Amino acid sequence: MEAYTIKHNNNATLQLKPVIRQANNNTTTVPPRNNEVITEPTIVIPQPQTIQNVSVPKRPFIEANTTEVELQHLSNDCIIPVFSKDNEKTIAHQEFIEAIQEAAYKAFPQAKFETPEIRVSHQIKGRTPEAIHKPVKELLDNEKTIYYERMAFIMKSTTIMEKVGGNELQLTIGGVRAYNQENLYSKKSAEKFKFFIGFQNQVCLNLCINTDGFQESLKVMHVRDLEAKALEIMQGYQAEAHLKAMQEFSNYSLSEHQFAQLVGKARLYQHLSKKVKAEIPQLDFNDGQFSTIAKDYYQDESFCRDDTGNVDLWKVYNLFTQANKSSYIDTFLERNVNAFDFNQGIVKALSGSSSGYAWFLS
Repeated sequence: MEAYTIKHNNNATLQLKPVIRQANNNTTTVPPRNNEVITEPTIVIPQPQTIQNVSVPKRPFIEANTTEVELQHLSNDCIIPVFSKDNEKTIAHQEFIEAIQEAAYKAFPQAKFETPEIRVSHQIKGRTPEAIHKPVKELLDNEKTIYYERMAFIMKSTTIMEKVGGNELQLTIGGVRAYNQENLYSKKSAEKFKFFIGFQNQVCLNLCINTDGFQESLKVMHVRDLEAKALEIMQGYQAEAHLKAMQEFSNYSLSEHQFAQLVGKARLYQHLSKKVKAEIPQLDFNDGQFSTIAKDYYQDESFCRDDTGNVDLWKVYNLFTQANKSSYIDTFLERNVNAFDFNQGIVKALSGSSSGYAWFLS
């Protein structure tokens, strides 16, 4: 039978082999002593146990107003929007996902990727012409049409991983499509997509994306152009530099007073005049998200403060990306990149470099 292997931190390897228990018929009879009564031993035959599979709910990479769907659902159950003036079809959500898959296999031919995780929102409902006069409650399934205005997906590599701050990160690729950012009432024109390559923290499933691996507006006319441009971004992505920057976060920390100052100034930032804001680096998070960051500073099991109130910037960064899960699909990736840029700016402020981010700590 096959052996199982467990690796320990000291690089020792323990081999665990299945054990088959057999009855031992070689028994030894011991004579009774001092007239004691010898009873026959009770043989307990273990009954086979039924192992119950307990499904643990999978935490999504984005939460706000989204539902998880399968690729097959997008392909088989959803209609494809068109540009109304010439009836030219748009690039469907599933075509976007499949194009990125093909590009990923070309960029990382030796890597293995999981099935894409897909989240959708803003379902657009319709009906077929035959059902135009039917009441809603009488509609049959084949008379209903749907598509989703917004879609986000990720696909994780199971073979490209690294550790930062004691957390395992997996290389992750994904994108966003939002039809609300297209003018579907005109003739067909270049369509806009958002694409990224970065990492996902497996402790909290937060995404870690920097500017180098993110394309906010990928404009294409055809699916083949989408694959080619995504491949170009993947080939130019500097994974080592990204990981090094995140590892540096662990070398800097904020005291409780500094953290309180940062959260307070961040909330004030929302109400500054345009003139004053222009002199301060951009911060895209809202008041509700900073309430989440403040709460998790005390309560999050993985990224809360230590006993003295200090919190390193790797944890602060993950407090930001955790709060970002409440963003809508069409702003999710931009805020994730902003979290990385903001924490890099705080590193500069703490190290004494000339940085506009010092305003948040002053």
